[in-house]
Amino acid sequence: MPFRVSPSGVRVRLKVAPKAKRNQFGGLLDEPDGGKALKVAVTAAPEDGKANAAVIALLAEEWGVAKSAISVVSGATDRRKLVEIRGPSQELLAKLQGWLAGRKD
Repeated sequence: MPFRVSPSGVRVRLKVAPKAKRNQFGGLLDEPDGGKALKVAVTAAPEDGKANAAVIALLAEEWGVAKSAISVVSGATDRRKLVEIRGPSQELLAKLQGWLAGRKD
């Protein structure tokens, strides 16, 4: 599961592919540490924070949360990112798990 409860919300592990043909979600990827990451593709180039902004916008739109509630916790200049969505942890976790269960990849 790419989601983990944090003190201020939920953290999500991502593997980002910038400069893609379109903004979209992929499936889950196995991480070297045994965890999972959610694959995300964005059309923005990885320069001046454009790809990070595109990722945040895509997540906010897909999951129905405010862009201001999402931040990159680690990996700002890396393809592997950890983002945090601030809000009620258990509500967010249930929403994200439901979203993931409903996807057909």
